[in-house]
Amino acid sequence: MKHILVTSILLLLNLMLFAAAPVVSNVIVTSTPTNVTINYNLSADAACKISILVSADNGLNYNIIPTTLSGDIGDQIAPGLNKQIVWIPLDDNMIEGTNYKIKIIARDNPIQNDEQFTSFLKVEGGTFSRQEWDGSYPSPPVMVTLSSFYIDRYEITQNEYHAVMGVNPSYFPSNPNRPVEQVYWFNAIEYCNLRSMQERLTPAYSYSSFGTNPDSWPTGWDQWVNDYPYSNHELVSCNWGANGYRLPTEMEWMFAAKGGNQSQGYTYSGSNTIGNVAWYSSNAGYGLPGGSSHPDYGTHSVGTKDPNELGTFDMSGNVWELCWDICDSYPSGNQTNPTGPVSGSYRVLRGGGWGNGAYNCTVSNRGYVGASDIFCNVGFRCVRVFP
Repeated sequence: MKHILVTSILLLLNLMLFAAAPVVSNVIVTSTPTNVTINYNLSADAACKISILVSADNGLNYNIIPTTLSGDIGDQIAPGLNKQIVWIPLDDNMIEGTNYKIKIIARDNPIQNDEQFTSFLKVEGGTFSRQEWDGSYPSPPVMVTLSSFYIDRYEITQNEYHAVMGVNPSYFPSNPNRPVEQVYWFNAIEYCNLRSMQERLTPAYSYSSFGTNPDSWPTGWDQWVNDYPYSNHELVSCNWGANGYRLPTEMEWMFAAKGGNQSQGYTYSGSNTIGNVAWYSSNAGYGLPGGSSHPDYGTHSVGTKDPNELGTFDMSGNVWELCWDICDSYPSGNQTNPTGPVSGSYRVLRGGGWGNGAYNCTVSNRGYVGASDIFCNVGFRCVRVFP
């Protein structure tokens, strides 16, 4: 019987901000006609989440997520020596005689309490008065009620994006703790599902009748169709009960940006003084002396301005953040857990970016973007359902 060949192991370390990075070392791989055994050492401050990805094209794409794994894989893997993972490739429909590459991913582990993750926080459900895009309030007031959910304190960084997608498309790639940008809405959908699959969570998104695994989605799924109304993105549906990662709805984003139930009614997310909480045109864009030649021009590491009342960072400025919702006029009347229109041409953006003026960075302002448009001031952050 031919062996499954594993010719190299790539180590991928996911650096969580403000904490020591997990380190995988001394990787040794052995194979038999039926099993691949991976031995490694893990150095970390605390228990980690370990996962692996597999490439069948010499490392060009790591898009195979093994399922027949045992040993020191998954949540709560304690640091130490001589860790071992056993993989049965044939049970994952791998082809005998094929040369595969494996990537080991070590992430800071989920905390087993309400915090969920070191970078996520719980947004307690509540009811708030929705603002119009210009900051005014409709008359009569429109009240929006949301269930509790978890939101990432930070915008998705280049390091986090690369850990899942294997690429960094950013225009400002000099620092992996900067937010990823030059990603389009379809990219964010794929990221959410692939990260969920890596962490053995239930993916939130499906494409038409093709299921939740993006590798099974047809070629061209992530492109606008050529003719108005550019409806390809409407074929993506969301399972709102899934425990995997997803984009926030527009109202989840607004509620979190305003500070949730702790809101002080600030104009920007966390302050009435924009420079305290946001990277925007005056301190990161063309408002700087010398414009693009200034060293502060462009995106900045996430979490380097003050947080808002909840503890989230950069919900004003740095990069615009993609939301789930299709962009259209706000509906009238009170709402509970709204998810936006079911059809339309564009997706919602919130928060403003490094090159935008202060008015774009308010908690009320909204923008929109085509699902396959990319800009160097557009990124995203993730949320998860509260169980």
